[in-house]
This record gives sequence, structure tokens and C-alpha cells, in this order.
Amino acid sequence: MKTALLQISSSDDPAENLEMVRAMVADAAAQGARWVLTPEVTNCLSTSTTRQREVLQHEEDDITLAGLRAQAAELGIWLLIGSLGIRTHDPDGRFANRSFMIGPQGQIVARYDKIHMFDVQVTETETFRESANYRPGQRAVLAETDFGKVGMTICYDLRFPHLHAALAQAGATILTVPAAFSPVTGAAHWEPLLRARAIETGCWVLAPAQTGDHRLSRGKPRRTHGHSLVIAPWGEVLIDAGTNPGIHIFDLDDKSVTEARRRVPSLTHVRAFDGP
Repeated sequence: MKTALLQISSSDDPAENLEMVRAMVADAAAQGARWVLTPEVTNCLSTSTTRQREVLQHEEDDITLAGLRAQAAELGIWLLIGSLGIRTHDPDGRFANRSFMIGPQGQIVARYDKIHMFDVQVTETETFRESANYRPGQRAVLAETDFGKVGMTICYDLRFPHLHAALAQAGATILTVPAAFSPVTGAAHWEPLLRARAIETGCWVLAPAQTGDHRLSRGKPRRTHGHSLVIAPWGEVLIDAGTNPGIHIFDLDDKSVTEARRRVPSLTHVRAFDGP
């Protein structure tokens, strides 16, 4: 099945980002893609809480979700919205970092809230506290599609192999890891972690990413790593998108999963153990 990863550089203007992404989705579909995937925070990449409170909306009001659902129905394609910043009704006012699987009738097939929050000090001058503005999800999610079961994760979730193992053991043959990775951690860890998740599970790992210097109206500057990757179930890197925005199309098949799991059936060898 022809599948397309979109590598983009979102600003903190959701309307502007929607126009950009819709044009890319249309282009990917015109090239034959039946499933298109976008990165984390497709609607708004921002380092300013004030700006986020100005532009982020509840799910039922979000213009990016509505616009991309309508486009998926118009084109008759599957669409993974890697994630959107979404307002919640939580008393503390924190947002959700939520991924959506959209079906070819424009329906929401599955939604997943990022479980692991990126609270790290990458360097002496670069600190992230995602949990200050976003509340963590509580549930792992499998999306049922006509091309297989898709385990949905987001960015920092990549560092938690037990989540991906649980998704694979529950039937996932594809893992999605939309991201807005830091250039520092991206250069050191992005590719080896993604390859490890594919090798451990015998799954396709699809990782559409934000890239470059982001045009922000408020807050500190932000740069992301890029290098959207497609990893086959045996661990081969089939696509590395580099650092430029663009559309990257490839053929997704389930035979690769069957063959990788036949050669090393580690999912069937999992054993309970005591300790330490």
C-alpha cells in the first residue's frame, strides 16, 4: 500500500499550518498514497503558554481536526494526524497532546493521548517541561484499519520499550511515532531508538517529524531534528527524510512483518520473571 510521511515545519499559527498540510496531503494523495501521516503538534508548535492559550481549541472546535477529517473523506484516504495540541476540561487547564487516526469516510477511528511527558534538561541552556502545559494520557491505543492494527505513540514515548512491546503483543504490526525531536537528542538517539523498537517487535515503525527553525510569534526560538524515518520490521532504514520539509512515499506491506517474526519470533518467547 502506498503510504506517505509528511515532514513539516509548523509555526504557532494553526490556520497557516492547516493550509500547508492540506496542500501536502492533496499532493501525496495525487501520487497514489492511501495513508498519509503527519508529525507531532501538526496544528501548533509553540514555546509560549500564552500563545497556546490563545490558539488551541477543544477537540470539537479544532480547525485542523475538522479540516483534515473533511479532506480524508474527500480523498477517500486514511490519515494519521500525528498529534494536535488540544484543550481539555481538566481543572488545572493543561492541554492534551493527542494523535488521531482518521478513516476514509472522515471518521475518527482512534485517538491517543501521549503518555510520557518530555521533562528533561537536554543541555545547560535547553530545558523542557512538557508536563507543565500538557497532562499525560493513561491508555495505550491500537487503531483498527483495513491494512492492519496500528500502535499509536508520540515522540518521547519512543524511549519506553515496554509500551511498544505491549502494542505488538496486542496485535500491532505497525507502530507510529510522530515527533518534534530536539536536535541534540535527535542526533544522538533518534535513529537507534526507532530501529530498536522495530527490531524488538518485528513491526513497521513510521516516524513523521517536525524539522528546522520554527517561525514563532512568541516565546523562545525552537528548532527540531527532522529526519523522518521509515524503519522496516527487520530494522532497515528505508527512508531518511533529512532536514527539509517534504513528502516521502513508500510501499507498506505485511509480508515483511511475517518474515521478520518468523526469523526471530521474540514476541512468542516473552516470559514472566521474578525480582530483582
